Amino acid sequence: MLAEMAANYPIVEETFAEASAALGYDLWALTQQGPAEELNKTWQTQPALLTASVALWRVWQQQGGKMPALMAGHSLGEYSALVCAGVINFADAVRLVEMRGKFMQEAVPEGTGGMSAIIGLDDASIAKACEESAEGRLYRRLTLTRRDRWLSPGIKRR
Repeated sequence: MLAEMAANYPIVEETFAEASAALGYDLWALTQQGPAEELNKTWQTQPALLTASVALWRVWQQQGGKMPALMAGHSLGEYSALVCAGVINFADAVRLVEMRGKFMQEAVPEGTGGMSAIIGLDDASIAKACEESAEGRLYRRLTLTRRDRWLSPGIKRR
């Protein structure tokens, strides 16, 4: 994650060092050396993604990029937007998304949940497929992420 960028822009590793100080572990080493099983735990993935986003923003600024009039993000990206817009402190945001990840991990224990992306089907076909596969159980309504892309989270069958 961002190793090539870090070789050309020291601000990348500096941003990861700042996040590491806030978290109490070496986030850069985790993203570069793993183990992947640890990085893939949402409570560690989320700070890594936020830090990568902020590092890229800082590279953009360092290279003379203009400040946009507005910033927005979806889900975890909201935190990146808030940090980059100067609304919240980066160290606080890193700790906050780590906590967010821990809450998410606790809500859906490892190995019990899953998510599928559905691309290119019309709404009626998606709804019909969900109803047929539910087999009388409750299912969560899908989340529209783009005009033609849906996410379907759920509990894995045992």
